[in-house]
Amino acid sequence: MSIAGNAILSVLKISIGFIAGSMAVIADGIESASDIVSSVVILIAARIISKPPDPKYPFGYLKADTIASKILSFIIFFAGAQLSISTIISLVENESRAIPSMLAIWVTLFSIAGKLALAWYQNMLGKKTESSMLKANAINMKNDVLISASVFLGLLFTFILELPILDTITGLLVSIYIMYSAFRIFMKSNLELMDGVDDDEIYKQIFRAVDEIEGAHKPHRVRTRKMGKYYIIGIDIEVDGSITVNESHKIAQKVEDNIKRLVKNVYDVLVHVEPYGKDHKEETFGVSKDHIK
Repeated sequence: MSIAGNAILSVLKISIGFIAGSMAVIADGIESASDIVSSVVILIAARIISKPPDPKYPFGYLKADTIASKILSFIIFFAGAQLSISTIISLVENESRAIPSMLAIWVTLFSIAGKLALAWYQNMLGKKTESSMLKANAINMKNDVLISASVFLGLLFTFILELPILDTITGLLVSIYIMYSAFRIFMKSNLELMDGVDDDEIYKQIFRAVDEIEGAHKPHRVRTRKMGKYYIIGIDIEVDGSITVNESHKIAQKVEDNIKRLVKNVYDVLVHVEPYGKDHKEETFGVSKDHIK
């Protein structure tokens, strides 16, 4: 749906942009063309994600979702950079310009309506599947609505003030906003690729889950990583050193079950059991209660 919708909008805006003589509408059309490439990337990534784990990738292929988001950021930034260069050249060379025709107004209004529908659809599916790449594309679509709206306002002022240069300036501002949006997506995808979390609330939930289990003490060295929408959690706990292995295992199992109950979308929990009172000074990785405010 995204590929088809953007293809229609792109052809309309670029062709009518040339016919109407609007640099801003052409710029908006090229941006829609880049969305087609983005959607193809998502389509390929979705195919990869669906593959089951294997010896080469024992955690599965869900990280393809995050890698696709990274690729999308580069595609979007490149499109914005190309628009920026073309509009700057046009301004520097001081080309003679004519007032765009009313066709530019109508195709821009049609674009706003179409992009609103695509943004809503992508956002709905992104939330339903908790897919970072779909959410990234939904943000891109929402940006497109703002871009088309800014093009519309630029055209209005061009007609009212009879200054065709405003259309080119609008195209430049649109290109800058596109590059900024790409940078935001790039930075957000870094977090997942480096196994980071954007909200420490998950650690509070994990510690609370341990505290609720009798016999489990001092949760520490908590490691969380995200694979697509799922969390893989590692945690160390302390138990009475005099109890049996079976009793320790039962406590660890209760901790695992309680974490899965309190934390959404947990795929796996690895609980490491240690005797009560162990020194943890030399441990480097992971999060303890001291790190969370």
